[in-house]
Amino acid sequence: MMRQLEVSLLPAAALDAAGAFMAFHLPAARAILAAPDCTALAIILPLAPHDHRDWRMALARDLSREVTPKRINVVAGTPGEALTATLRFLADAPGVTGQYLACHDNTRATDPASQA
Repeated sequence: MMRQLEVSLLPAAALDAAGAFMAFHLPAARAILAAPDCTALAIILPLAPHDHRDWRMALARDLSREVTPKRINVVAGTPGEALTATLRFLADAPGVTGQYLACHDNTRATDPASQA
């Protein structure tokens, strides 16, 4: 069963965010992964600038190696269709692990719903 760990707030600076995640959220991720019914974990992080990409990719890669054969993926996004679809895909994709995916809901200016 794929479980989720949602982290809603991290510092703005990449190094500070990485340090905060490792100090405050990595133990929770490991605890979830230790549960016998957990076969996969999606860590959901807020969207961040490009300079956060390296530490997030390293987290996904290194944690997935640590817990193999369990799966771990890191997903960045805000609640919405793109995040929901990505999590649904990961739940049904037993070969996908160690990935960092950033999700964006695209609302075009010509979309009538975006003008409401």
